[in-house]
Amino acid sequence: MADATPTPAAAASSPVPPVESPASPKSPATAPSKAIETAAGDATGRAPPLGVASPAAASPDTAPPIEADVASPEESIEVDDSIRDDASTIDDRISSYTASLTSSVVDYPTEYGRRYHAFRAGAYNFPNDEPEMERLDLVHNLMVKTIGGNLFLAPLDESKVHRILDVGTGTGIWAMEMGDFFTNAEILGNDLSPIQPEWVPSNVKFEIDDVESDWINSYKYDFVFSRYMSGSLADWPTYVKRVYDNVAPGGWAEFQDWSFQLYSDDGSLEGTSLNRWCDLFMEASRAFGRDAQVGPKLERLVRDNTGLINIHHQPYKIPLGPWAKDPYLKDIGMCNLVQVLDGLEGFSMKLLCGGLGWTAEEVIVLLAGVRKDLKSENIHAWYHFNVVYGQKPLKEEEGEESSA
Repeated sequence: MADATPTPAAAASSPVPPVESPASPKSPATAPSKAIETAAGDATGRAPPLGVASPAAASPDTAPPIEADVASPEESIEVDDSIRDDASTIDDRISSYTASLTSSVVDYPTEYGRRYHAFRAGAYNFPNDEPEMERLDLVHNLMVKTIGGNLFLAPLDESKVHRILDVGTGTGIWAMEMGDFFTNAEILGNDLSPIQPEWVPSNVKFEIDDVESDWINSYKYDFVFSRYMSGSLADWPTYVKRVYDNVAPGGWAEFQDWSFQLYSDDGSLEGTSLNRWCDLFMEASRAFGRDAQVGPKLERLVRDNTGLINIHHQPYKIPLGPWAKDPYLKDIGMCNLVQVLDGLEGFSMKLLCGGLGWTAEEVIVLLAGVRKDLKSENIHAWYHFNVVYGQKPLKEEEGEESSA
């Protein structure tokens, strides 16, 4: 498998055949009409249409807040007279407390034989261990290949890009590659898990954060990048709005994501264990209040929840397996197959056991059939992958100045 060599600028055309966007920006997202040709011949073009693009389903009801034993503003805070610290003692206590905080973030819980994040445990249903980190880097390679060897598609002016935010940075690979290209920009990557490497370009840094909490930043970013968040968020409209709010006037936001719903143009997916697993994956994601089909909905989410202008939407088909006739699509499909096989158990255990009440043994039996289907040359499945980017208008800055 050939490695993709990413470039920062958008290419004029992508090796993966893009799919034409709907003629009207207000029209619902539909499944791409152009079928991928198999090595055996043309597909019949029977891909089922997607439903109307809509924001993610509302998250489950939350429990009423628990009142904490915190002093009200009118009450005096009682002093602990038993503490008699000198400077050296308080330094020791600070060091101990900081170490405790750090260990709480990396004290990873283990479930179903896999390691998961500790910060805001349960917010993200996929592992964060070494096998998953390797898979995430492979997914990065897959997505870069898909859009023509580029890290992004937005038409950035390098001279005007001073701060870049990579939301949900994962292993940090995208942020680090951007740091090599945009040497004069400060690049921040955030994630729930501190799994990023320590040795990074000098203009790149990482922080632990939950993007579904309030964003508190003292400055805006010239480029905010969001990728591979499908199935991870409970409230997409709020998330998209927060991204917009943190873009500097004149800056750009780009969303790259896919739907985990599988399709086939020739009906070869019907009645398979792979198709059943896909349906269960969607059902379990909904049980956790997560939308795993967000890719084709991105344009509508951006138009409905932001003030971005110059919005562009580029949809793609990504084959699952090396069944496509086109050599580049064949390579893309093989890369996709490897990452799905590598992540299959990690995708499934927590979702099906925690969301649908399955036992681990039942999941293992299901996945045996799924792996067989994934390796079959007779099943021609593919995913939606979508890139949506837009620019924040300069007039917002003018409006703020005039209202000051």
